[in-house]
Amino acid sequence: MLRVNILFTVVLLMACLIVYRIFIIQVKEGEYWRSKVLKNTIRLFEIQAIRGNIFDQKGYLLATSVPYYEVGFDINAPSLKEEDLKKSLDSLCQKLAELFKNKPAWKYKKEFNEARKNGDRYVLIQRNVSYKELKTLRTFPILRNGKKGGLVILQYGKRERPFRLLAARTIGYSRPGIKPVGIEGAYDSILRGINGKRLMQKIAVDVWRPLNDKNEVEPKDGCDIITTLDINIQDVAEKELMNALEKNQASHGCAILMEVKTGAIKAIANLTRIQNKDTVFYEEVMNYAVGYPTEPGSTFKLASMLALMEEHQVGPDETVFVGNGQCTYYDRLMKDAHPPHASTLTLKDVFAHSSNVGTSRLITKYFQQQPEKFVKYMKKFHLHEKIGIDIPGEGQPKIKHPKNKDWYGTTLPWMSIGYEVMITPIQLLTLYNAIANNGCMVKPRFISEILVNGKTIKKYSPQVIDSHIVSPSTVEKAKILMEYVVENGTGRAVKIPYIKVGGKTGTAQIAKKGNYKSEGSVTYQASFVGYFPADNPLYTCLVIINSPSNGIYYGGLVAAPVFKEIATKVWSTDIEFHKPINLESNRQLIAHIPPSSAQRKEIIYNVYKQLHIPLKDSNSNTENYTPYAILTSYANQTQLKSVNHPSNLLNKSIMPDLTGFTPDEAVFILENAGLDVKIKGAGWVVRHFPEPGKKIEKNQTVQLVLGI
Repeated sequence: MLRVNILFTVVLLMACLIVYRIFIIQVKEGEYWRSKVLKNTIRLFEIQAIRGNIFDQKGYLLATSVPYYEVGFDINAPSLKEEDLKKSLDSLCQKLAELFKNKPAWKYKKEFNEARKNGDRYVLIQRNVSYKELKTLRTFPILRNGKKGGLVILQYGKRERPFRLLAARTIGYSRPGIKPVGIEGAYDSILRGINGKRLMQKIAVDVWRPLNDKNEVEPKDGCDIITTLDINIQDVAEKELMNALEKNQASHGCAILMEVKTGAIKAIANLTRIQNKDTVFYEEVMNYAVGYPTEPGSTFKLASMLALMEEHQVGPDETVFVGNGQCTYYDRLMKDAHPPHASTLTLKDVFAHSSNVGTSRLITKYFQQQPEKFVKYMKKFHLHEKIGIDIPGEGQPKIKHPKNKDWYGTTLPWMSIGYEVMITPIQLLTLYNAIANNGCMVKPRFISEILVNGKTIKKYSPQVIDSHIVSPSTVEKAKILMEYVVENGTGRAVKIPYIKVGGKTGTAQIAKKGNYKSEGSVTYQASFVGYFPADNPLYTCLVIINSPSNGIYYGGLVAAPVFKEIATKVWSTDIEFHKPINLESNRQLIAHIPPSSAQRKEIIYNVYKQLHIPLKDSNSNTENYTPYAILTSYANQTQLKSVNHPSNLLNKSIMPDLTGFTPDEAVFILENAGLDVKIKGAGWVVRHFPEPGKKIEKNQTVQLVLGI
C-alpha cells in the first residue's frame, strides 16, 4: 500500500503540474504565444510591380517582364456549393491533369477532397504558370467563376530579352546585391515601379494564401523606356564584328555607331572569345566600349594633329623629315610600321600613312619646350575625364602631366602617337564625332523617351559637352586629313564607291604585364574610327579588334572591313541618305544605276521597270556591290503612287509582276495584301503563280519560284 500511495501521489503531482502549466500558457502567457503564432503564420508580403519594358528606337522590344503565376484553389470558399463540386470536380481534375501533366486526375481529386474535409482554404495547383496556361485554366469548370469559384492567382514577373544576346551588356540587368549593369541598372528606379503590399497566411511549408485585407496596396507598374538603339543595325554590327573576330581569331572586340548631331548610340556591340572544352564561341560578357580604357595607338593621332593645327596654325602641307622611318628619343627607338615612300612627308601624308616618326617629330618640334600646352589641349578635348554617360561602369581615362612622377623625356613623343595615355573606345569616338559635328562635342546617349501607358512623359535631348573644342578652320583641316586617309592612306579598305568616308586607322601594341621587349610579350589592338558621309556627316563609327592572332593585325585590314559593312547597311536602309522618288512629278526622272556586277544588272533593270523609272546606265565598273537595298528603301519608305505599282494592283485584286524581286520584298508586298506565300527554290523571283494580271482573292496562296 505504501508503494501504491507513493505512486498515486507522484501521478497526482504531475497532473497538477500539467494543469498549472496549461493555465500559465493559456492565461498568463496567452497573448505572447498567440502573437507568436500570428507572426509565424501571417506575414505582409510585397506584391511585385511589373517592371517597365525597354524598346529600341523603332519600337522593337529589347527587354520585358514576362508574367508568370502561382495558381491555387480555395476549395472551402463560401460561394462554392457542394452540388457544384460534385457535378464538376471530376471534370476539373481531368483538365488540370491534361494541362500541367505533373500528376494524374485522381491525385488532384484526392488533394481537393482532403482539403475540403479539413477545412483548408488553399490548395496549391501549380507554380510558374504562363499567361497562356492561365488563360486556358480560366475556362475550366468551377475555376471559370474566378474568385467566386475559389481561384487564387499570385502574379510575378520574369525578365527576358526577346533578342537574347543582341546588345545584352548594354541592356544589362539590375539585381539585389549585384553591381548594376547597363540601361537596366542606370534606370532601375524608373523601370522597377512601386511594389504593393498583401497580407498572406502560411498554410503549409512554402505555401501561403492571400487574405482578404481592405488595406491591401496595389503595385504601381514601372515606366517604359525608348532607347536610341536600332536593333537591325545592332544585328549587323554584332554579326560583322563576330565574323572579324572569328576570322582573325581575336580575343575580344567592340563596335559603336553614333549619330553625329545628337550623340544617339544606334548600335554598340561587345564580344568576348569563350572557350568551353573544344568549343569556341563569342558572347557579350564585358562592355569594353564603355568600361575598359586602353592605349589607343594611332587613332589618338587626331588629338595630336588638332593640338598642332590649333595652337600653331600648321596646315596639311607642312613638311617633316622622316628619313628611313626611324628615330631615337634618348635611349628609345621609334619606328614606323612601314618604310616611308619619301624621306620628307607632308603632314597630310604623315597622317594618311600613320607615320609615328613624322607625328612625334612634329609634336616635339612645336611642344617640347612647353609640353604642358600639349596636355592642356588634351584636357580641352575632354580626354582626361569621364564623359558622364548614363549607363554605369564608365572607365577612367588617364592623361599624363609634366608634373607627374611618371613623366619622362620620352613621354611627349610617345603620347603623340597614342601611348602612355589611356582612354575608352566611347571617349575616343566622342572626339571624332566632335570633328564630324563641326567642332561641337555632344554626350553619347542611350535613352530617347520615357513612357507611361504608352504616353511620353519625358524626352531626352542632345547634351552639348563643348560647343567648340577647336576653331572651324582646324575642323576643316582635320576633315581633309581624315578623308585623305581613306582616299590614299591606310584606310583604303573602307573606301565605298557611293559613300565618302573620313577616318583613321590604328594599330596599337598592347604590352603583357607592362613588358614590350621580350618575345611574345606584345599583342595588338586593331582599330578604325571615322564618319560618313564625309560631305554631310550623319554617323560616326568605331571598331576595335583586340589580340588578332591569325598573322594580320593592322587596323586597315582587320577593323576597317567591319566599319565598311556597317556603313553600307546603314546607308542602304536609312532614308536620310536617299532623295525621295516622286513619280507624279512633271519632271522626267533619270535614275542612275550604281556600280554593280553584271550578274545583278538584269535584276536591277527589272526592279526599276516595276517602279516605272526611266533608266540611264552609268555603270562604268564591275565592282561587286548589291544596290537592291536602295530600291527596297525607296519602295518601303516613300509614297509610290504609280498606277502599276504592285501594291496598287493588289488593292484591285490583280496579281502584279514580281519577277526580279527578292523573296523578302515579294513576301512583304504579298502578305501586306492578305495573301499566303509559299516559296520554292533560292535566289530571286523568276516566276510565280497566279501569273501577272490574273485575278486574286484574299487569303489566296501565291507560290513564288526562285532562281538566279
